[in-house]
Amino acid sequence: MRKSTFLLPVAVIVVAGLLSSIFIVDEREKALVLQFGRVVAVKEDPGLSFKIPLIQDVVRYDDRILSRDVDPLEVTPLDDRRLVVDAFARYRISDVNQFREATGAGGDQAIEVAGRRLDSILRSQTREVLGSVSSNDILSSDRAALMLRIRNGALDDARALGLELIDVRLKRTDLPAENLDATFERMRAEREREATDERARGNEAAQRVRAQADRTVVELVSESKREAEIIRGEADAERNAIFATAYGKDPEFFEFYRTLTAYARALQQGNSSMVLSPDSEFFNYLKSADGKAN
Repeated sequence: MRKSTFLLPVAVIVVAGLLSSIFIVDEREKALVLQFGRVVAVKEDPGLSFKIPLIQDVVRYDDRILSRDVDPLEVTPLDDRRLVVDAFARYRISDVNQFREATGAGGDQAIEVAGRRLDSILRSQTREVLGSVSSNDILSSDRAALMLRIRNGALDDARALGLELIDVRLKRTDLPAENLDATFERMRAEREREATDERARGNEAAQRVRAQADRTVVELVSESKREAEIIRGEADAERNAIFATAYGKDPEFFEFYRTLTAYARALQQGNSSMVLSPDSEFFNYLKSADGKAN
């Protein structure tokens, strides 16, 4: 009875010691084995591992890709148009031993410490890179190249923390709230100036078209009048030729025709009164009974 009473506690102690000497490394984490605060082993492969009970401790770190949102910061590009930039980074712990030395902590506390230091690194690099280009470059398709420059510039500082910086992205790029109204007014003024220039160019083009049209009208009217005068002259010449031919064939009939035409024009209703002598040659055919001049 006394022997079993002695052996049972010993067995319990042995089992407890064996259990406390075994720990499992998950595939999503890395572990450090510490002895009196000093790193004696690094466990990066998943599976069972062993430590000395009561003497050695295990500190675990996340081995997954982590994300860190950088607080919005204000940058001033080359054109002095201030912008508020909101960025985030993706990283992972590449060297747990160096990571522990850099942060001086373990677990979630170490992640938070490293995150704050990474924030400072990224903010500095973001200001440096975005301050070397214009705001149009930041807002254009060159943005991807700028993000790559920020990441490459922060690699060495992140590596000093035991981190592998995978990617840096700009989520949002806006104007400061106090500058929005002034910027909108400036944009509106620029658009109005462009619209005024377009209207001026349109009016100028319209004036040229109208001037060309007026010139064309004058040329066409002048040409038409010239052709009309030519035709009228040719017609008058042809008429005179006909009259001359008729006069040559029968001078008496021609004289009679011309006199009747004069009567028709002179004796129209409403004409002024004429005072003529009865013996005037104008009335020769009126006094003639045979249609011949007396």
